[in-house]
Amino acid sequence: MGSPPVVGIIGGSGLYQIDGLSEVRWRRVSSSFGAPSDELCFGTLDGVPVVFLPRHGRGHPIPPHEINYRANIDALKRAGVTDLISLSAVGSLAEDLPPGSFVLVDQFIDRTVARATSFFGTGCVAHVSMAQPVCTRLSGRLATAAHASGIAARRGGTHIVIEGPQFSSLAESQLYRSWGCDIIGMTNMPEAKLAREAEICYATVAMVTDFDCWHPEHADVTVAGIAAVLAANADKARALVAAAVPLIAADRDCPQGCRTALDHALITAPQARDPALVQKLDAVAGRVLRRTEPP
Repeated sequence: MGSPPVVGIIGGSGLYQIDGLSEVRWRRVSSSFGAPSDELCFGTLDGVPVVFLPRHGRGHPIPPHEINYRANIDALKRAGVTDLISLSAVGSLAEDLPPGSFVLVDQFIDRTVARATSFFGTGCVAHVSMAQPVCTRLSGRLATAAHASGIAARRGGTHIVIEGPQFSSLAESQLYRSWGCDIIGMTNMPEAKLAREAEICYATVAMVTDFDCWHPEHADVTVAGIAAVLAANADKARALVAAAVPLIAADRDCPQGCRTALDHALITAPQARDPALVQKLDAVAGRVLRRTEPP
């Protein structure tokens, strides 16, 4: 890639700022898809440009089912982000992932039902592959950073994302375990799908806060219990990010093809495209739309 990488960080529950940034400035970035969760925090970490966005807004005013995921990803794309680290609080569906564990997710199951899941639509249709929803290059750099920081992080795991904001019933929790899911949360979908459509390399660091409600020897999940584990995990998450950013910046190429995901995704003929939607897609898909403009 010709331009220098810009590392984006989306902070989940309990992570509303990133320590250690230099030249910090918060700035509102407009999006064609509405208002992002908050202003974006611009800064540098070890000389690498970094853009941070608190997913729920500072102070956590936005619930998971009301986050404007399209505006968040579109704004990060407009800010120049090329590589995106998603930090998320999750519940565990596996005995060997107790509270305090870190998981570098490699697969998702999307059980959200009421969210806008694509930038594209009537007037400009596109289908991107989600077979491998996480950028293996980013995940590898995060694994290296975790090891160097003394943070035990399991590489690989299936993350089921539910609509929320309610936690699961016992029957649902047991069902998801029977499907082979490892962790459960409410925010990484459609975030990962939209990052792929925006041609941004994306990886999730999932921080386990509880055992959901399936474990017979642990109490059902509560906000107070989650908050206590989040506080303990926050410093580890920041250390992991600080160690990962230079590694990501030094490794610019994406063999997986995340940054060219739209090359063969557009199906609407140029002359049939809706000009208004095409204009909204200027940041997300401008690279390929300009290349295929009608004569």
